[in-house]
Amino acid sequence: MNITATIKSVLIAGAMSLSIVAQVNAQEWTLTAQTYVGFDIKSMGFSIVKGKFEQVQSSMIFDPKAPQNASAQLVLDINSLSLSKPSLRNMILGEDLFYAEKYTTATFNSHEFIFLGNDHYSIKGDLTLRGITKPVILDTFLKLNTANPKLIDVKSKAVVNRSDFGMKKAFGGIGEKVSIKVSGQWQVK
Repeated sequence: MNITATIKSVLIAGAMSLSIVAQVNAQEWTLTAQTYVGFDIKSMGFSIVKGKFEQVQSSMIFDPKAPQNASAQLVLDINSLSLSKPSLRNMILGEDLFYAEKYTTATFNSHEFIFLGNDHYSIKGDLTLRGITKPVILDTFLKLNTANPKLIDVKSKAVVNRSDFGMKKAFGGIGEKVSIKVSGQWQVK
């Protein structure tokens, strides 16, 4: 074996070791039951309706020392939606908006965590709603909880257009822009 081949072997083994160490330090997290995962829709600057998904399946692999290796997935049960205006439930879950009878879940799958400094991250991923998948960037703060090291405080938001996911535009006075929000905590699984 020549010296170049030996150096390559050592470098490959070192890179593999670093990758394994990064994965060992990463932990699996899930959102606490108290975490708010929902949205609000405004029209002419006023909040028309707020919704919270009561049933959310979540998973995040995260090591604050290696955020580039992180990943997150959410599965939202559309029929578990509770609304600030229950009288709008049939309209919001109906065919023109969520179409919950046909599309029972919405999902988010991350592709990249970008550390922006001071517990601030840009999480790029895909949101699938009504069978349509679009790229979304979640503006996110993830901070280790000082009182409990098994918790990470989270605040995350993104704005999407309803019509991008096949929902009717200007329907019933409901605005086009939807603010998606996650606020609460991730806990070690």
